[in-house]
Amino acid sequence: MAEDIIRCVGLTRTYVLGSEEVHALQNVSLTIAKGDYVAVMGPSGSGKSTFMNIVGCLDTPDAGNLWLNGELVSSYGTGKRKQHLAQLAEIRNKEVGFVFQQFNLLGRTTALDNVALPLLYAGYRRKERRALAQAALERVGLADRLRHHPTQLSGGQQQRVAVARALVNSPTILLADEPTGALDTHTGEEIMALFDELHESGLTILLVTHEFEIAIQARRVLRFRDGQLIGDELTKDMAA
Repeated sequence: MAEDIIRCVGLTRTYVLGSEEVHALQNVSLTIAKGDYVAVMGPSGSGKSTFMNIVGCLDTPDAGNLWLNGELVSSYGTGKRKQHLAQLAEIRNKEVGFVFQQFNLLGRTTALDNVALPLLYAGYRRKERRALAQAALERVGLADRLRHHPTQLSGGQQQRVAVARALVNSPTILLADEPTGALDTHTGEEIMALFDELHESGLTILLVTHEFEIAIQARRVLRFRDGQLIGDELTKDMAA
């Protein structure tokens, strides 16, 4: 049996907006095994983004526990704020790679340097940064676009650069937030084919999408509504 790479028990998150309380997550418990490929669905305000932010160590729960790769990361919120943020950043840089809908690339920087940027923050030497960034770009099929700037690349190529940047630190989990949302149908299919290849190589993928056609390309679908997990299905059963 595969080990759990993500384990959530009773995750709860409430935001206070003026005089109103928004219950973004309510007592969410689930596990995701190493090497799994999971889609997260739900309407706006359902809690899926809050769930992803907590799993990605961009936010902390008010209650409940989260383990990433066996480490209890939800306990980091109990220390001083500066120490807390440093602990979250360390586990985030070690375990998680992020892919966003809008690519978030630096416009005046080459593909190679965009991909190498996380390694700069991690303290790698320049020669090693460039070697690892080149390998990541080759992995996503952009060996011939190393020196190109984002404006010289198509939308699909820009998203491949973003995927390479997410992979360059060799994360154990890839979090993708609407990665095909800014792409046309054909290009979106190419990015999803890339995700299939990454999953087949053993990477754990957690993908947020509002499109059912995208979600069923994963192996499992989590459905959120009003801060609650209301569905957890294998896609092979959904297609039956």
